[in-house]
Amino acid sequence: MVSIISGATKKPMSSEQLCDFFNHHKEYEGFLYVGYPIIGTVNGPYPIDALWVSEQKGIVIFNLIEGVNTEGYKSLQDESYNKMDAKLRGYSQLVKGRKLRVEISIITFCSAIKTDRFDEEYPLCNEENLDKAINGISWDDNSYYKTLLSVLQSISTIRKGKKKRDIREENSRGAKLRYIEDSIANLDNRQSRAVIETVDGVQRIRGLAGSGKTIVLALKAAYLHAQNPDWKIAITFNTRSLKGQFRRLINTFYIEQTNEEPDWDNLQIIHAWGAPGGGERDGLYYSYCVLHDVEYCDFRTAKNKYGVNDPFGDACEAAIQETKDSEKGVYDVILIDEAQDFSPSFLRLCYSLLKQPKRLVYAYDELQNLGKESLPAPEIIFGKNNDGTPKVRFENETRNHAKQDIILEKCYRNSRPALVTAHALGFGIYRKPNPRIGTGIVQMFEENTLWSDIGYDVESGEPSDGKPVCLKRTPNTSPKFLESHSPIDDLVLLKSFPTIEEQNEWVANQIEDNLNKDELRYDDIIVINPDPLTTRKLVPAIRAILFQKGIPSHIAGVDTTPDVFFDDESESIVFTGIYRAKGNEAAMVYVINAQDCYQSDDMARSRNTLFTAITRSKAWVRVLGVGSQMDALISEYQKVKANNYKLNFVYPTAEQRKYINIVNRDMSLADKQKVKKNKSAINSLIRDLEEGKIYKEDLDPDDLQRLRDFLL
Repeated sequence: MVSIISGATKKPMSSEQLCDFFNHHKEYEGFLYVGYPIIGTVNGPYPIDALWVSEQKGIVIFNLIEGVNTEGYKSLQDESYNKMDAKLRGYSQLVKGRKLRVEISIITFCSAIKTDRFDEEYPLCNEENLDKAINGISWDDNSYYKTLLSVLQSISTIRKGKKKRDIREENSRGAKLRYIEDSIANLDNRQSRAVIETVDGVQRIRGLAGSGKTIVLALKAAYLHAQNPDWKIAITFNTRSLKGQFRRLINTFYIEQTNEEPDWDNLQIIHAWGAPGGGERDGLYYSYCVLHDVEYCDFRTAKNKYGVNDPFGDACEAAIQETKDSEKGVYDVILIDEAQDFSPSFLRLCYSLLKQPKRLVYAYDELQNLGKESLPAPEIIFGKNNDGTPKVRFENETRNHAKQDIILEKCYRNSRPALVTAHALGFGIYRKPNPRIGTGIVQMFEENTLWSDIGYDVESGEPSDGKPVCLKRTPNTSPKFLESHSPIDDLVLLKSFPTIEEQNEWVANQIEDNLNKDELRYDDIIVINPDPLTTRKLVPAIRAILFQKGIPSHIAGVDTTPDVFFDDESESIVFTGIYRAKGNEAAMVYVINAQDCYQSDDMARSRNTLFTAITRSKAWVRVLGVGSQMDALISEYQKVKANNYKLNFVYPTAEQRKYINIVNRDMSLADKQKVKKNKSAINSLIRDLEEGKIYKEDLDPDDLQRLRDFLL
C-alpha cells in the first residue's frame, strides 16, 4: 500500500485523481509525495508535481496536467529527469563510481486525455493506461532503497550546530554533544509529513517540548513560500527571542531547497503584539487595529484597562468586537508558534486576517499548563457561522488529504530521565500527600488519553480514577542515544546548598570547567532563574564571579535587544528568566534558586516553571537551590530515580482533580493579596489563642460554628 503525503499543489484535480489511482491499486508500495520535492537550480526553485518512491520501481516522477493541453510534455519530462538526476548525484551515498544507483522514471499524467497510443520512452497516461506504464518500470539494484528514502525524507540538516565544533578529547562533553547533534540532524517521517502536508483551512500541530514543533513550523513556512512565492505568509510567536531562530531556520531550509534567499517582504517573521513605527516593531494585532481603524492598546494601557490576567487576549477580543467588517484578508497563510501562550481571541484575530481558504497553522504544547485546560477545540475557538455551523471543523481524515491534526509524540531534545523528571516534578507525582485529599499531586490531565498522545505507554494498571498506574516512555518516543552518552546521574543532577552564595560559587566554577575542560561553547550553556521578577536582582552575583574569571555574560532581553537570546556577536553566557527561556534550548542548563518552585501560592505556575526550565536541556541539566524546600524537591526526585524514571502513582479521582484545580486556580493580583491578608489574619489569631492573649470564648459562637462546619 502506498503512503500518500499531500503537500501544496497548484494542480488539485490531477493530484486527487493520481492519489485515487494508488488508493485503488493496493498492490503497490512506497511513498507518494504530492507537491514535493522542490529542486534548487540556477534558474530558481523547480517544484516537482508528484513523486513516488518505491522499493520495486525506484523513483517515478509524475508531471501532472490539468485540462487537455499536452503540448511540450516531452521536453518537460527531460527537464524533470535532468534536475532530479543532478539533485540525487549530490548525495555520494547514492553514487557508485560515476553511476547513479537509483532508477529514475518519468510519467506525464493527464486524466482528461483520450488516447489509445502508448509511448514507452515518453509515457503520457490517463487512469486507464497508467497501470501499464508502471508495470513497465523496474529497479534492479534496490539495495539503495532505504538510503534513497532517507535522502528524500531528510528535509534539512538544520538541527546541526550553527558552528563547527573543534573537538580535541573524544570523550568530552563537546564530543558527546556533536554525536547527539549528528544523530538528530534529519527530520523523522512524522515531522517531514507535518512540514509537507498542507491544508486549505486550519491545521494544528501538537507535541511535547523538544518534539520539533518550532522547526516544523519554520520549515513549513519556507516550504509554502518556495511553492507559492507570491503568497503573503506570516509566522508569529510569543517569545520575542525566537525571531532570530526562525529567520535562521527558514533561511537555511529555503536556500537548501531553492538555492535562493527568501523574499522577506512576502514571508514575514512578525511579532504577535506589535507597535507603531513599522519595520521590526510591526505586529499582527497592531496591523489588525490599523486595518480596521480600531483602538490599539500597548501593554501598559491594556494592563490598566483589562487587568493583569490576560491583557493581550482581552485587547484582541476588544478589537474584534469593535470591528464592523472582520473579513479583510491580508495574508494567504499565518503560522502561529507557542499557541498555548495565546488566548483564543488572538487565534480568531489571525483567522480574520486571512484570505480564503483561511490557511492557519497553529502549534502548541499540550503540557504548557499541565493540569490546566488545553486550548479549546477549533469548533469553539473560531466560533460559528450565521447559520449556527462551526466556522472550523476538523473533518474525518481520508487517505488523499493532509491531516488537520498532527501529533509529534517523539521527543528529540530531552533524554528519558530528564523528561520524566520534568513531568514528575511538574505534576507533583511523588510529592508528599496532602492528608485532606489523599494525594500530593499538584495537577493532572482531565483527559487521560493525553498520556499516550505525548508518548507514554501504560506498563501496568490503568489511568482511571482511583486506580494505580505505572507510565513509562519507550525508545520509540524517547530515543536511546539521548541518554546513552552519559551516566544518568550526570544527565540529571539536583543539588542543595546551605547558602545562596555557595550555590553561586558552584555554578560559576562549573561553567568555567564547561568552557575550559568540557569543550562546550558559550551558546551551549543557559542559566535560568525561574522567577522572572527576581532575575535582575539574583543573577548579578554569579555574573560577578564569572567576570573575575574572565568569562563574559549577559541577561537576555536586558543586556541585549528583546529579539536576541544568544549573543551571536560575541561569546557570552546567557542568563534568563523563564519567559525568555521558552522556545530556546542548550546542552547544559543550570536552573538556579529552584527552591522557589517547590511550593507557592500558585502551585501550578511554580511547577510549570520548573517543568519548562528542565525541558530546555538537550543533554545535561542541573537543578539547584537552597534550604529545606530544595531538600524536599530533591526528595521527590529520589523517588523518580527509585522508580527507574517511570511515573508510578494512583490516578486522582474526579473529586480530587476538582480540588486540585481549585487549589491551583488562576488568581488576579487583588485575589492573591486578599488570600495573603487572610492567611496572615488566621496566623495571628492562632498565635494569640496559643499565647493566651485572647480566648475562644471571646469569639462569636456562631462564627466559630460556621468555621467548624466548613472545615469538617
